[in-house]
Amino acid sequence: MKKLIPLFLLISQLYFTQSVAQNLDAATQKLLSSSPAYSSIISMFVADENGNSIYENNGNVGLSTASTQKIFTAAAALETLGKDYQYVTTANYSGTISEGSLAGDLFITSTGDPTLGSWRYDGFKPENFKQKLIQSLKAKGISKISGNLIIDDSYFDFLTTPGGWPWNDLGNYYGAGVWGVNWRENQFDIQVAGGQIKNINVDLPNVNWVNDIKTGGSSDQSLVFTAPHSDVAYVNGNLPAKSLTVSGATPNPPLTFGQEIKKWLKESGIEFNGKVTSTSQQRIDGDKITTAPKNNLLLEYKSPTLDKIVFWFMRKSINFYGETLIKTLGKEKKNEGSFDAGISYLKDFWRSKGINPASINFADGSGLSPQNYVSARAEVQSLLYSKKQPWFNEFYDGFPMQGNGMKLKSGTMKDTKSFAGYYTSKNGKKYVFAIIINNYQGGNVSEALFQVLNVLK
Repeated sequence: MKKLIPLFLLISQLYFTQSVAQNLDAATQKLLSSSPAYSSIISMFVADENGNSIYENNGNVGLSTASTQKIFTAAAALETLGKDYQYVTTANYSGTISEGSLAGDLFITSTGDPTLGSWRYDGFKPENFKQKLIQSLKAKGISKISGNLIIDDSYFDFLTTPGGWPWNDLGNYYGAGVWGVNWRENQFDIQVAGGQIKNINVDLPNVNWVNDIKTGGSSDQSLVFTAPHSDVAYVNGNLPAKSLTVSGATPNPPLTFGQEIKKWLKESGIEFNGKVTSTSQQRIDGDKITTAPKNNLLLEYKSPTLDKIVFWFMRKSINFYGETLIKTLGKEKKNEGSFDAGISYLKDFWRSKGINPASINFADGSGLSPQNYVSARAEVQSLLYSKKQPWFNEFYDGFPMQGNGMKLKSGTMKDTKSFAGYYTSKNGKKYVFAIIINNYQGGNVSEALFQVLNVLK
């Protein structure tokens, strides 16, 4: 009799799994037969917590995923760099200090801290860095700087955005590029009222605006177009006549940062009449490139730990963080702070975890590029691997709660929607899943996908 009980449980479990698979297939086929999905394709994979396959539909087919691709970058960063990893920004000087006067240049350099000047972290806001920088200057008795302010952004390579990003995305805040020195998440905010630009929250040196905004409608339908290092910014589309804020990607964050520091110096009574420049700007201008000295340290400023960065990366889907992590992985593991090096490492990392390389055709670290192709099976494999790691709690914490209790990362682009995550059903069954749909035309695609995933409840 005792031998029959495990057999009975096994049969019951098998029957239950088959029932769930049948219901998932019915829901999937219903979605695919709907008119908005006439030319759509779905990649879906569902497993239990032990990795046993429950259901799949085109599970090995690589599709454009949008932001669910962030799960690969976040997990690889946590394992490779460690959850306590911190970025470092320093202030150094050249020359000598005599009677309160610095006869030399002031340098700010960084290892690419994406949180420098961010508004998201208590104790790490712009005013916190300002206070520590000014204190460090005054501690040295500096009341005058006779040289230049040089933002040394040479830690990463010159290319600031991954190849393949659409021009419509590039100038908006979610398409911000990555420099060796970043500031305020490389985002600026413009206040627009009646179609006119009234205020910009930061200084954008030498930038000329072309404004084709039209008023009308009840929501923000505008686009900002800026390019890295460009002196032209263009904004178009429709906005309500009322005052509201539109955000864009800062075209030259090191120079914007430098201009803000220049204001701080003046406000603090430190005389400065030199030039504000950066190592990348020196390269553009054909000037001699001047990098920060290794000695004469004024300030060492560390970022929040990586677990906190990954939390916001996942929770708010910050593309800029993902691309910074990619360059960081390239720098740390291949001694090359480039997108190519970082993406190459990311592919190698997941291949080493058993994912078929044909299933992970990465083009960036955030999912913004439409040139990314990833399968639902690969996403589930990465989630299952992450679940077994000591850093899983920090990884899992960043997943938003959506769809009535599902811990999942979502991805959205034009005609693309994806979900990937974890769910425990009412009967205690734990699932790991991913579903991706491409070329869905119109309708509420999120609701359509949740109709399929609700089978797991």
